[in-house]
Amino acid sequence: MPSEPIEAEFARPPALSREQEEQFRTLEVERLPSLLSRPPTHVPGTPDSVTAYEGTPTICTVDDLTNELKREGYRIVEFEKGTGEDPREWSKGKKWYVTCTTAALCLAVALGSSIITGDMTGPTEELHTQQEITNLTVTCFVMGFGIGPLFMAPLSEVVGRRPIYCVSMFLYFIFTLPGMLAHNAATLVVGRMIAGLAASAPMCNVGGSISDVWAIEERGAPMAVFSATLFMGPCLGPMVGGWIGMRVGWRWIYRVLFIYLGVCFISTLFIPETLAPVLLRRKAKALRKSSGDESYCTVQELEKVPFSETLKVALVRPLMMLLQEPIVIFMTCYLSFIYSLLYLMFFAFPIAFAEIRGFNMGITGITFVSIMLGILAAMCLIPYQERIYAKVTKNGTFPEARLYPMMFGAFVLPAALFLFAFTGAYKWVHWIAVCISGFLFGFAMIIIYISANSYIIDSYSDYAASAMAAKTFVRSEIGAMVPLFVEQMFHGMGFQFAGLLLALVAVAISPIPFVFYKHGESIRARSARASQLKRIKDPIGDSEKCAH
Repeated sequence: MPSEPIEAEFARPPALSREQEEQFRTLEVERLPSLLSRPPTHVPGTPDSVTAYEGTPTICTVDDLTNELKREGYRIVEFEKGTGEDPREWSKGKKWYVTCTTAALCLAVALGSSIITGDMTGPTEELHTQQEITNLTVTCFVMGFGIGPLFMAPLSEVVGRRPIYCVSMFLYFIFTLPGMLAHNAATLVVGRMIAGLAASAPMCNVGGSISDVWAIEERGAPMAVFSATLFMGPCLGPMVGGWIGMRVGWRWIYRVLFIYLGVCFISTLFIPETLAPVLLRRKAKALRKSSGDESYCTVQELEKVPFSETLKVALVRPLMMLLQEPIVIFMTCYLSFIYSLLYLMFFAFPIAFAEIRGFNMGITGITFVSIMLGILAAMCLIPYQERIYAKVTKNGTFPEARLYPMMFGAFVLPAALFLFAFTGAYKWVHWIAVCISGFLFGFAMIIIYISANSYIIDSYSDYAASAMAAKTFVRSEIGAMVPLFVEQMFHGMGFQFAGLLLALVAVAISPIPFVFYKHGESIRARSARASQLKRIKDPIGDSEKCAH
């Protein structure tokens, strides 16, 4: 599987331990013992639960594996400290260049998915097609960057991050061109589908790039920059696209995107390679060539899994987890609903403001600032969430401790949707009420998103990348379906009742975090893949309770 999932970067404190992160960074694999070319072994004095093979030591971490390979006579190539070989020893300027450039790539993907919603009627009228066909330009793009990571992520292990960025952004750049020049709807839709597939590469590699160059304790500011582009980027799309479409027409939306992608593509040509296995492989190759000693090797070269096997795991394991693991199933359903609501807002806000209240598309785009403010407010509360987590895990960590923000968000989300339904439908209700609902939605979306993803990663830390790949694929494909029915839904049912239906769905699924908080431990105990960490009760608190 690819490097650690992007969602692992947002958890505070970190969802992955230093050992797990080093495992992803060095070998790009999940579940280290199961992928070794040597069997797990038992050392006298270790627990009997470890499989015993006499004569060789236990290999459970990357350091154990490295030491064992050295004992076998290999010259293991590693980064030399103080030489600048390790990307984490690069200068701050170089690290920030990688951070800002990769964040710009994520912004390009986020903008590309939503900027065209600034004018969806223009292509329909000019190309003489149906509105549903025009809406496919959003659907196909989102479908593309949901499917792409299943192939792009394993491929990055072979060739590195930089070539993937360069090729994917070039294809994204080129296949945005049909939007500028299309004379029929088919050209527009097919171009968007291919562009979406190409755009998926940054989404599955940027989190890894940041962890490549920044140590855990240094990631505060870089993650803030990255978070802003990832979460707020989709909301910038309608703001920019609305004004462009209103002033100079829908083709200029694609032209502006095309220009921005061209700048992003040029920047990728200067991004240095950051993936540790690739850099070490190059170093080992140079040492073998200069010395003639074939014993110079990297850990990944000696324990390399065939690409066909890596691809098989990348495609099959997420599907198996999606069918077999209750935590993955229900959290995926919840997050898919949240993600669908975001894309629904790109079509529902224009109905509430442009159709009902008569706002122009430029001003309608500005109303998405309300969602962005909600996102910002949620991210400002992350330090408070850290204090809660520290308090409830003082006797030992357990995955369910991640669910407190999600349980709070389970109340905020229905409230936001009820407010949206009963204020957006009526022209005489002040527009600020709809914006307040947007603020509450943005707030709920982020605290639920970060909390649920952290819970999945904590619950399946040995299979984190597979669990997140399953969630991301389903979330993207379900979110992609929204443009195909949202306008018919709001016009056919009526704005108020369509919004009410969404609010009732949010109420129906709101018990999910509470159920897992209470029963998550027993659910994990029945899974062969899940963490078996248990909640340790406070003995002092228990004695006081018994005395009372």
